[in-house]
Amino acid sequence: MRHWSKIIAIVLGLTVCLSAGNKPVTMFMVGDSTMADKTELDISPERGWGQLLPSYLHGNIVVQNHAMNGRSTKSFLAEGRWAEVMKRARKGDIVVIQFGHNDAKQTDPKRYAPVADYKKNLIKMITDAQRKKVHVILCTPVSRRYFKDGIFYPRHGGYPEAARQVAQAMDVPMVDMEKLTSEWLIGLGDDASKAYFMNVAPGECTKFPDGKTDNTHFRENGAMTAASLFVKTLTTMNIKWVSSYLNYSAVATPQYTTFCRPDFNSDNKVKVESDMKVFKE
Repeated sequence: MRHWSKIIAIVLGLTVCLSAGNKPVTMFMVGDSTMADKTELDISPERGWGQLLPSYLHGNIVVQNHAMNGRSTKSFLAEGRWAEVMKRARKGDIVVIQFGHNDAKQTDPKRYAPVADYKKNLIKMITDAQRKKVHVILCTPVSRRYFKDGIFYPRHGGYPEAARQVAQAMDVPMVDMEKLTSEWLIGLGDDASKAYFMNVAPGECTKFPDGKTDNTHFRENGAMTAASLFVKTLTTMNIKWVSSYLNYSAVATPQYTTFCRPDFNSDNKVKVESDMKVFKE
C-alpha cells in the first residue's frame, strides 16, 4: 500500500510540474494613450499600438495592456498602476515600458516629470521588475506626427535620449520607437502619413461628428504599423526569452487584446479584471 502511495505522489507531482510549465508567459504593456486599449471601438477609430500587438504574437503568451490615457511615469506610479503590474507579474514574464508623451507636460503637476525624474522613475520600474526576475523591454515614446514646410520635426525633447541612457545603464533591451516611427513618417511624407493618425473628417465617426485633427494618436493602420515595427525590431535582436513568441508579418491580420486594464476606485483598489487571450500556434 505504501508503494502505491509513493507512485501516486510522484504522478501528482509530475502533473503539477507539467501544469505549471503550461502557464502562459504574460507580456505587460505599461505606458500612455499611444499604447493603451481603446474601449469605444464602435464610435471611434482610435487604437493603441499595444492593443494591436497580438497581431504579431503566437505561442503560449498573453498580453495584459495596463497602458492608460494621459499617464506619465510619475502618475502611473502615484496611482498604484505600476504596483498592480508588479503584483500580477511573476518570474519569466515580460514588461514593455513606454512613456514620455505626458512626462513633458509642465502645466500639469500630477503628470510632469522633468527628464531627471523621468529617468529615476524608469530605473525604479526596471529595478522592481528585475527583483522579481521579470524581463523588461524599454521603449522610447512613439513619434508625434509633425511636419512643417514638408520637413519632419521630433517633438519629445530630451525624453527619448534619457530612455536610451537608462536602457544602456540598466542593461535592458531597448526598442527605439521614436526613431522607428520617425523614419516611417519621413518615408511616408506629410500628406500620406495623415491617414494613420486620428485626423477624422466631419461625419466620419459618431464620437467626433464635427471631425478632429489629432497627430498623436493612431488609427488601426497606424497602431498596426507601430506594433509591427516593435516586433520586427525585437525579432532581429534574437532575445531568447521573447523570440519564440514573435510572429512578424508585413501583412498580418489585425488581432486585438482582451480588455484587462484595472479600474481603480477612489481608494485606489482594483474593481474589475477580465480574462486575457492566449495566443497558440
